[in-house]
Amino acid sequence: MLLVTCLQVQADLYEKIDKELLEYVEDVLLNRREDSTERLLDYAGTLDPKSKPTAPRKLNGEPSTPAFTPKLNPIPAGVDPLAPDTDLPPVPAYQPWRDPLAKSEAFGQLEAMMQERIIFIDGAMGTMIQRYKLQEEDFRGERYKSHEHELKGNNDLLVLTRPDVIEEIHTAYLTGGADIIETNTFNGTTISQADYQLDQVEEVALINRTAAQLAKKATAAYMAANPGSRKFVAGAIGPTNKTLSVSPSVENPALRGVTYDEIEQAYYEQARALYEGGVDMYLVETIFDTGNAKAAIYALERFFEEQGVRIPVFISGTIVDNSGRTLSGQTNEAFWNSVSHAKPLAIGLNCALGASDMKQYIANLSACADCYVFCYPNAGLPNAMGGYDQRGPDMAEDIRPFCEEGLVNAIGGCCGTTPEHIAAIREMASAYPPRQLHDVPQLLRLSGLEPLNYQPNPDNMRETFLMIGERCNVAGSIIYKKAIVDGDYDKAVSIALSQVNAGAHVLDINMDDGLIDGVPAMTRFVNLLVSDPEASRVPFMVDSSKFFIIEAGLKCCQVCT
Repeated sequence: MLLVTCLQVQADLYEKIDKELLEYVEDVLLNRREDSTERLLDYAGTLDPKSKPTAPRKLNGEPSTPAFTPKLNPIPAGVDPLAPDTDLPPVPAYQPWRDPLAKSEAFGQLEAMMQERIIFIDGAMGTMIQRYKLQEEDFRGERYKSHEHELKGNNDLLVLTRPDVIEEIHTAYLTGGADIIETNTFNGTTISQADYQLDQVEEVALINRTAAQLAKKATAAYMAANPGSRKFVAGAIGPTNKTLSVSPSVENPALRGVTYDEIEQAYYEQARALYEGGVDMYLVETIFDTGNAKAAIYALERFFEEQGVRIPVFISGTIVDNSGRTLSGQTNEAFWNSVSHAKPLAIGLNCALGASDMKQYIANLSACADCYVFCYPNAGLPNAMGGYDQRGPDMAEDIRPFCEEGLVNAIGGCCGTTPEHIAAIREMASAYPPRQLHDVPQLLRLSGLEPLNYQPNPDNMRETFLMIGERCNVAGSIIYKKAIVDGDYDKAVSIALSQVNAGAHVLDINMDDGLIDGVPAMTRFVNLLVSDPEASRVPFMVDSSKFFIIEAGLKCCQVCT
């Protein structure tokens, strides 16, 4: 019999199948005749088995197979075997997901403010610290006087050794008009603090807890001096100095300098300490690798579930240049698809770009996101010395189009910005209404490095069906299975690439075989795919009958699978 491949079912090739052959095949598929199978077998016997469905060649002389006599149809006349049962249970009424956790008071307060007006986030902490020209002794204080590693540059430590400086900076931003100030904890994880040999859990927890208390002290003092005002403290959760999606070695693209579990645990410990210090919300910021962000999201969800309460989360990605992608390769809409399951109160972008370069990406995010949107760009682009020359009024003018087009609910500043920048931005933006929330179509939204928003056409499903590449499944390809068993992962990756190049929308990955250790095989292969920008353009379908193998694959994916 002749086989019709997946590609030949596409609309542009399906119509090229020989009409006589197509009639026999459709008789079987659509059950149009009682003897359709026998007729197809008889017809197939008259064809050259090496001919193609689009140009079948008939054999000379007698058929190459014996004739098949029709069998009696055991199904009584008038009975449709494909008809559904008459006593089926009712179809479930699906409802939008509802969060079982109680929400903190800050949720309602923030939402009310963002619906009423554009709100303002503070500016750069590092830029302000540089103004104080602090020395090694300032970073050491009495607590770290004998510490054996150099500490200058570890700004997070200043909440312990120079709290007066950090509190003064917080107060300056509040006076400049910030509604939200961030804790000085951008590097407040055991992973980042390992660079200074300060990765002890207790030490890092103290930094985060103290930073939150210091910021709360500043907001309390401001609100006491300005009755009726409401200021919030955001626990700043930075990206760490490690990445889950990029290898530290060009010779070994499957290598990772850290594991998902290590990053998730570090974020969990930071979130707990910040909460103990009294933060009103979390800001997961400067995301250059969505894999790290997903670990942070999971850590926050784990913490919320343990506490029995949810506090607001803002998530901010970083588009590194005018390619419109994060450092790990995702477009900003693919980034949104990857983190939208967390239902953040707001999604945004920060760092790397000035306001004028960031605008097109905020416009795209504003269109595809159904939550609040914010941004805090740099003060332009850095000069030759790494500094920032754009002044507050000039930056405010660059941000004005964001407000005129209704793209944002919150604005702040990143590298190079100061309280003067925030004051100028607030003065300009206060005249404009905030962005209005809007619904988005309920579609299947997946992502590789690029978004996959699946919208079927009910009138022509053949044009809009999804093709899943199943040749990276050890049960579906003996060539792929042999490559994995032999440790030939370059061959395995080439199989994945060939499917993407042939038009696969999603890659299925399965390692379920008695000769294969599923977890290390899945981890190595997915790490290799993530490192290949062509293979990881599309989403992955991590496939196994064993959930721990699925988990191993998901921990390697920055994509939405």
